[in-house]
Amino acid sequence: MTTTTTDTHSAAESHESGASGLPPMPLEEVQQNARRILDAVATVIDGKAGAISTALTVLLAEGHLLIEDVPGVGKTQLARALGKAVDAKVNRIQFTPDLLPSDITGVSIFERQRGEFEFKPGPVFANIVIGDEINRASPKTQSALLESLEERQVTVDGISHPLPNPFLVVATQNPVEMEGTYSLPEAQRDRFMARISLGYPDAESELRMLRQRETASPLDSLEPLVSLLDLRRMITSVRAVYAAAVVERYAVSIVQATRVHPDLRLGASPRATLQLMRAAKSWAALNGRRYVIPDDVDALSGPVLSHRLVLAGRTGAGAVSAAADIVQSIVAATPVPLDEASR
Repeated sequence: MTTTTTDTHSAAESHESGASGLPPMPLEEVQQNARRILDAVATVIDGKAGAISTALTVLLAEGHLLIEDVPGVGKTQLARALGKAVDAKVNRIQFTPDLLPSDITGVSIFERQRGEFEFKPGPVFANIVIGDEINRASPKTQSALLESLEERQVTVDGISHPLPNPFLVVATQNPVEMEGTYSLPEAQRDRFMARISLGYPDAESELRMLRQRETASPLDSLEPLVSLLDLRRMITSVRAVYAAAVVERYAVSIVQATRVHPDLRLGASPRATLQLMRAAKSWAALNGRRYVIPDDVDALSGPVLSHRLVLAGRTGAGAVSAAADIVQSIVAATPVPLDEASR
């Protein structure tokens, strides 16, 4: 018997063409489009400009985003708003304890008339995949995302199916102290470029939220602002941002310092170094620069590195904040290269 695939041909074409085959978008236009997206998402998530900027940075850097916080603060709303702001295919997966790996990746079904198996793609075949409450699913189901996050493909019955390009997973999770949660393994956390938290809104932002949503949600009226083609061109422009050797050494010094810190049992991986520089390039482009400066690395070190670290003898929410403090102290203690040499 043979296996055929359906609905993945266009995804394969998109993956093969990729962002690299497109002309880069002028940096000024990248900024304009980014500002439109940021402003639109801010109408849905008020008072969280920093978190929204980081989410867009991850999208343009071709990474994946982990949003961790208590229920009800807008984690899923942020992911949905970002997905609606770009004209891309968006799928949402609600992770539950009874979710199976095939519910994410898809499954091969035997077609009796043709006498062969046919692959039915799962919801992971989208440009933006929202994994809601990812740590409510079992570790077996969580592991179904590992190949997708790293290799941007899904293998079912020995056959690999490429995912669309661009491909972004925005996963939300509740703190591990809450009921019905499973801790994400280190290997899976390491595949997320950045982790952010939203926190509770201030009083004024919460008051505006009450007034805005008396009749309808701002998310309902949010329209796509950037086409999928323009999004790929923006990604191409981010790839072209220049990083001098001294800035690369600066990033490497920060990451290596996490591996020898006395309070850490596990430091950041080489994958973290790569993703830190990619995120820094994206951050630089959003700030109108064609080159990375040390401040870009500093700004992203916390979101990119903290969730990958394992503290010696500490777990839970306290460990998360402690890891962020350690990264901040490492950044402060790392010598900054001269501005002239970084350009």
